[in-house]
Amino acid sequence: MTYVIAQPCVDVKDKACIEECPVDCIYEGSRSLYIHPDECVDCGACEPVCPVEAIFYEDDTPDEWKDYYKANVEFFDELGSPGGASKLGLIERDHPLVAALPPQNG
Repeated sequence: MTYVIAQPCVDVKDKACIEECPVDCIYEGSRSLYIHPDECVDCGACEPVCPVEAIFYEDDTPDEWKDYYKANVEFFDELGSPGGASKLGLIERDHPLVAALPPQNG
């Protein structure tokens, strides 16, 4: 199990969650943040600091955003497990689910 970042984060990317994450597993895409499922230690530190309530424990993700689990996993298909988001900085792409969305939260 892992945490998932869902639609409310798209085009917001507050990054308070990144500051709270003790294992540096929250990566920044062009329009959204993504939690690496293999690097996340399920501590939950990120969830309460998200100002838009976009972070959910995998099993608690609302039905309307269930596809974001897959988006968070597949975002790392090309990257593998880099071992820390701070090493990479901004990754100039998003999962197709996020990339296809019209501008959000504006």
